Amino acid sequence: MNSTTILSMQTSILNSSTINTEPWFIPLDIINITFLSLVIILGVLFLFIIIIDKTCHTVPVMLVASSCLAKLLFSIDLFGMLIWSLKNDLKQIAYQDSLCVFRGYFMHAAIAAQFGSYLLQAIYRYITVIYPTRLFWQRKQVQCFLIGLIWVCAFIFATPHVVTGEIQYNADNQICETPFHLSFVIIYNIVYVYFIPLNGIMFIYVKLILYVKEINKRVTPVNTVSRAQRELKMVHRIVILVSILLILGVPYTIFIFIGFFTQPPKYHLRIATAFVYIALLFIMITLFQFTDPVKTYIIKKLKRQSNIVATITMQMIEVR
Repeated sequence: MNSTTILSMQTSILNSSTINTEPWFIPLDIINITFLSLVIILGVLFLFIIIIDKTCHTVPVMLVASSCLAKLLFSIDLFGMLIWSLKNDLKQIAYQDSLCVFRGYFMHAAIAAQFGSYLLQAIYRYITVIYPTRLFWQRKQVQCFLIGLIWVCAFIFATPHVVTGEIQYNADNQICETPFHLSFVIIYNIVYVYFIPLNGIMFIYVKLILYVKEINKRVTPVNTVSRAQRELKMVHRIVILVSILLILGVPYTIFIFIGFFTQPPKYHLRIATAFVYIALLFIMITLFQFTDPVKTYIIKKLKRQSNIVATITMQMIEVR
C-alpha cells in the first residue's frame, strides 16, 4: 500500500467520525429547513414579480431587489448547510465535505451584501430629500454601479475569513463557521458588517427626522414636505427590517460576547442560527408588506382571481 493511499485513508478517518446526537437535533433541522424553504419560495416570488411587473422597474425597487437577492442567496447557502447537517445527524457522523468552507465564506459575503444594501437604500433616500436637484445620484446607471460595488466589496470583505483559516468545521453544530473567540477576524466582522452599516442607517434616520421637523416649522412647499415625509417613512421601514434581524439575533450576539471570555455552550450555533432562520422569514414577509408596488401587484392578481371565480360561480348558478 503506497503513501498516497495511506494519506487518503487517514484524511477520510479525520474528516468522518461517529458522534452522539441529541434527540432534538433532527426535529430542529427539519423545522429550520421548513423556515428556509418558505424564505426561498417568497424570495423567488418577490424577485419574479419585480422582473415581470413594469411598475417595479424603478430605482427604489431596484435597491430593494438587491437586498432581497442578498437574503435569498444567504438563505440558499444556509439551506445547503442544513441539508448537509441533517444528513450527518441522521447518520450520526461528523463529516466536513469539500464545500463546507466555501459555504461559510459565502454566508459572510451574503450578510455583508445584505447590510450594505440596506445602507445604500438609506443613502439614496437621504440624497433624494436633502439634495433633490442632484439628479446624477438618482440615475439608474449610478445606482446599478453602486449595487455592483456593494456586492464586490462584500465578497472581498469575506476573504480574510478564508485566508486566515478562521472558518472551521464545528462537529457539534455541523457547520463551518468562524469560532466565537476574541480575534482580529471577529472584530473585523463586527465592525464591517454591523457597526458601519447600522450606524450609517441610524445616522441618516435621525438626520431625516430632524430635517422633517425643521421644514415643518417654516414655510415650505407642500410637495417638498410630503416627499421628505415619504422618504423618512421608507428609511423607518429599513430600520424596522434591520431591527427584526437584530432582535432575533440577540442569542447570536450573546454567544459571541461569551466567546470573548470563555468557551460558548456546546451547541451554541444550532441555537443561535435557529433564531436567524425565523428572522429571515419575518423579514421576507415584512418586505412584501413594505414594498408597495409588489404588494399592489399581488392585491390586483388576487382581486382579479376572485372576480373570475365569482363570475364562474354566477354563471353556474344561472345555468342551474
